[in-house]
Order: sequence, then C-alpha cells, then structure tokens
Amino acid sequence: MQRAKVTIQARLKAKREERKVFDDLMRRWSSCVRFVYNRLLEGKTRDELKKTLQSKFKLNSRYVDDAILQAQTIITLSKKLGFNPKKVIFGGRELFEKLSKKHLSEEQRTKLKEKWREKRQGNLYSRGDKSKNGNLNLRIIQDNGKWCLRVNVGNRKWVLLEIVTSHKKWNLFESYLAQGCPYSVRIKKRNRKYYCYITFEEELPSIEIGFKNGAIGIDLNAFPSHMAWAEVEKDGNLKSCGEIFTPHLWDGRKQKRDYFAWQYAYQVIDVALEKGKGIVLEKLKIRNKGTRGDFSGGKSRRIRHNFAYKKLKERIICLARRYGIAIRQVSPSYTSVIGMLKYAPQKNLTKDIASAWVIARRGLGFSEKIPKNYKALIGSPKCEPRTEEKETNSRNSSSAEHQQRSLYNLWRVLRAVVLTALSPEKHVPRCFSPLKPLLVSGMWGESLKDTSPCYLGQGLLVGEIPPAGSISNLNWRNTNNPAPKCKNIHFG
Repeated sequence: MQRAKVTIQARLKAKREERKVFDDLMRRWSSCVRFVYNRLLEGKTRDELKKTLQSKFKLNSRYVDDAILQAQTIITLSKKLGFNPKKVIFGGRELFEKLSKKHLSEEQRTKLKEKWREKRQGNLYSRGDKSKNGNLNLRIIQDNGKWCLRVNVGNRKWVLLEIVTSHKKWNLFESYLAQGCPYSVRIKKRNRKYYCYITFEEELPSIEIGFKNGAIGIDLNAFPSHMAWAEVEKDGNLKSCGEIFTPHLWDGRKQKRDYFAWQYAYQVIDVALEKGKGIVLEKLKIRNKGTRGDFSGGKSRRIRHNFAYKKLKERIICLARRYGIAIRQVSPSYTSVIGMLKYAPQKNLTKDIASAWVIARRGLGFSEKIPKNYKALIGSPKCEPRTEEKETNSRNSSSAEHQQRSLYNLWRVLRAVVLTALSPEKHVPRCFSPLKPLLVSGMWGESLKDTSPCYLGQGLLVGEIPPAGSISNLNWRNTNNPAPKCKNIHFG
C-alpha cells in the first residue's frame, strides 16, 4: 500500500495562564535545538549530548530526540543547498541584518526584536509514535466536544489548547486518529498567535488507470503560459488533443499561484479520468531563467523566474497518486524539435501539442526516427550520430571522440537547417504546414500547379488549408485577439 504525507494547518487558542507555561516550553526547546546544532558542528555525537540535554533544558527524552533530529536536518539541508552550516543564523538572516542597522527608530526596532524573538524561540516539534497510538508529547484529544491539543510541559503537567481549523482533510484525519495512527505536530508562534501543523500518512489507492490503452502526454510552457496535452493510442497514433491555459502561474502572490496550481492540476486529472489513460510528464529542470543583460527582455525573464513549473508538476503527480492514475517521467531531449519538424506539419498542430504527442509516445516506449526526406535535405551520412571515424592524430583521443558524439546530433543539425537557414523570419514560426511537401515528397521551395513558392513562415498552401472549425483553431496566438479557453480536438 502506497502512502503520502498530508499536512493540516490549524490555529491554537490559549488562555493567558497557559501562554506563560507554553511559551517557556517553546523557548527551552528552541534553545536546545541551537545548542545541539553547535555541538554537532563541533563533532559531538547524539549519545554524548543526550546525557546532559535533559537536565540542562529540563526536557524529557522525546523532546530531546526531536531537537537533535531538527538540528541534524538543518545541517543536512544546508550542505545539500551548498551553504556553509556554520553561517546559519537562527531567526533569519534578513531580520538579523535589519536589526544590525543603526538608523532604526525605537518603534521599528521593537517590532523587529519581537519578530526575531518569535522566530528564534517560538518553535516546538514532536514526532509521532505508532507504539504510543499517535503522539505522546503533543496529543490531540476531544474535550467537551472540542478538539484540543494536550501539550506535555513536564513534571506530569499538561496544557490544553483548543484547535481551530477548516481544513478539508480534517475528517480524514479523524478516521486515522480513531485507528491510533501516528502523527507529527509542529508549532510556530507568529504575530503572538500559535499555528499548528499536523502531519500524517494517507493510504493511497492502488493504480487502476495505467498505460494499457495508451497515454496522455503533458507539455508545460511558460510563454505563452499554458499546458498542451495529447491523447495517444497504444499504437502511438494521436486520438485527441487540447490546451489548458495557465495565466495565473507567472503573476500574483505566492498564495495565489499555489491556489491556481492546484486548480490547473485538477484539470489535468479530469482529462486523465475522462480518457482512462496514464499521464506522461517531462523530467525537466529549468535552469536557464535568464539574467540581466542577456537581451531576452525584462518581461521574458520575469515570466521564466515566476513560472511555477516545479510546483505545478508536483501537484499533478500528487493528485495522480491520490486518484490511482499511473504516471511516468521521460527525458525531455528534443521533444519540441521532433514535434515541430515531424508531427506538427502532418496534422497542422502547434509545436506544443506536437511536443506533447512526442512525450506520450516516449512514455509508451516508442522511438523517433528521422524521415528519409529530411536526411536527403541534409545530404551527408556524416551527420549520423557516432558515425565518424574514431581515429585521430591528437594525443587525447577520448576527448575528440566525445566532441564528435556531441556535435553530430541529427535532430540538432536538422533544426538548424530547417528553422534557421530556410526561415526568412529567423525565428520559430507558428505555422509548420509548409514542411508537409518536404516531409512527404521531398519538395521544397518549388511551385505546385501554378502556385507561388512557399517557404517556412509564409503560411499555408492552398491545398493545405483545413476546413472551418478544424485544427487550425489551435493557432490562436495573435497579439490582437484574446486566447480562447480550451480547445479539445479529436482525430479519427
């Protein structure tokens, strides 16, 4: 049985008398984390520290173990992200630098000190234990018909804090709570309010929708902001396609983008449930987000920096697992190039939908071959990958072989020949229909039955114009006309 972690956010209500005892517990635990952090950097071990921590900070054994785990996690994350663990500032570097300035007024300094103190001292964490039917230090119980958090403050004393939440997963958590399942609780104090984060494991259903009947390929794009999907049969042929527009993923605040990322992910899941096929995504890491002075334009850089690609992808994977939909991730190498050169001219598709078609085929295990007329256009067998002779007169033969393998990629050469050398506009066009004569008959730039020569980017041939209401509606990208909502195209 597969499991997924679910976190529920809630508010804690505490009386004035309970606040003093609870704040003191959070202060001692946060201080214990900082102490353990510095001792671990000095080379101390867990067994050496645990002997003195309980008496030094007046915490029980479980609180001490959780403090050690928290300190070890911070060190591990710092090293993973490439930071120096010795330069970590508890409470936040930004607040620390603001407090270091001398031109602050007394009122500003007081507010910053309060925020600094809450971030530095207002933390508490306790792991769940299956043998103890949940969580021993921070246990959720019912008191007079209300859900409360029973906090162990030491010396056989407990504090009850009322839980206030409207999370949609709370009813599910109640069912797991009745079964005695473990759950972890993390408490943070912000703006004199207590926030509680309850984490438990949800059992996921078995995968019922797989790749027996085909797949649905998803191509995520930052500009224009939309997702292209293509439904592919088990033999690799395209059956239907469409686009889901995502205009809210590159503007607005973080909370707004988080909300819409879930909404767009649900639309992808609805398509998969309707078609009854698994989802194929690209295993892509967006690294080149643009830097100032790269001549790409401020708007383009802003879109690439703000586009929540990873966030949207993680939500699609999460929802697919919850709904029992199989999901695969494939290599993104040349999916757009193959789509625009090989499949977009065949059915007058946009390059994004054609790329989604390639992604779906790759998820089903199909490989893409170069059309023979494209090979004739290049006109040299030396362009085949790894066909150059391995002998070299240089001393370092291995480096020469690696250079030859990396230079002579046929799809890269084909893209340069077709889209750069033969395009008068010198950029990727919207219409790829002029490539159809070249793809089918090998003809390029010639007159067809008293028609004018057609080059890439010029437009459709007279005989290639599809009827009204067909796939040509997908080519909506016009700066003067607004984009339609979602177009679903069916084939066959």
